[in-house]
Amino acid sequence: MLRTVKPKNARSKRALQAREPKEVEDPRTAIFVKGTHTGEKVNGVMKELMALKRPHAISFSKKNTVRPFEDASSLEFWAQKNDASLFVLGQSTKKRPDGLTFVRMFDYRVLDMCEVGVDMFKSMAEFKTPKATPGHKPLLHFASELFDSHPRFIQLKSMLMDFFNGEVIDSICLAGIEHVISISLGPTPPSLNAATTTLEASSSTAENPGSLPKVHIRAYTIRLLASGTRIPRVELTPMGPFIDLTMRRHQEADGELLKQAMKRPKVRKQEVEKGLGKKRKNLEVDEMGDLRGRIHVGKQDLSKLQTRKMKGLKAGRDDELMDVDVDEEDAGGSGGEADGGQRQKRRRT
Repeated sequence: MLRTVKPKNARSKRALQAREPKEVEDPRTAIFVKGTHTGEKVNGVMKELMALKRPHAISFSKKNTVRPFEDASSLEFWAQKNDASLFVLGQSTKKRPDGLTFVRMFDYRVLDMCEVGVDMFKSMAEFKTPKATPGHKPLLHFASELFDSHPRFIQLKSMLMDFFNGEVIDSICLAGIEHVISISLGPTPPSLNAATTTLEASSSTAENPGSLPKVHIRAYTIRLLASGTRIPRVELTPMGPFIDLTMRRHQEADGELLKQAMKRPKVRKQEVEKGLGKKRKNLEVDEMGDLRGRIHVGKQDLSKLQTRKMKGLKAGRDDELMDVDVDEEDAGGSGGEADGGQRQKRRRT
């Protein structure tokens, strides 16, 4: 293991901060390692998988003596040195020919492993069709109910999703989806039908992984054609690679380590208002980042509304003024000629 040192300058401090845990993690980097002996088929599969994983892929050119199920210290060293969380190990032996091992790391420690055997491989060069742009996120299609019920295939599905999934994004343009990767299974044996429980399936296949159906990986490019409506017509063209895999050994994740890996940070207040966490009614964040809310009140009785007290707005004020005018007209009729017809208004107190 690498020893932990304190940063000596601002540059090394930024490098260490970039490796710290984040709320939204960076894309997973995969390291491709060749064992002491790899055949042509394994080399071709690793090359094609690395082409689909680029630019988040590192390839070791030299051969290494690695036995992940026996000693994983080399993997932990490489993971910490290269800040990687995925490994693809290629090894071909007499007992297990054309083998691939997918290793997933957490906190620079081995989380779980899954070993498969390559039965069939067709490279991209055999398909004279357009290829997808490196770095684009693919669509992943899992076509079997065993990916949701059988523990071995649940683990494989999780690993393949972490392997092919790139940067975390909020939305994607329809034209930016260039290829789809379809993962399906061979004929399901009667012992693994829908009525078989997860416990029964795991116990029946623990001793004999060869009884599990094969895994078929197919990659296609997507073409969006005009259909006369707003929804385009989708056409799939084989792009490659085409790979058939057989399930072999595996190592499940430790309970405590898996609990730490699945732990999520607390959602911030602003993200809660945007709807990422617990939804709150009548609250929203506008484009400027300001929090706006709506208040719903009941029907108000304006007759009991308290206003400013004014002498001229007292009740009965208009009636008093009318009485004063009538009295002055009566008084003006008798003595109006003597005083020149001028009226003097009196105000009652």
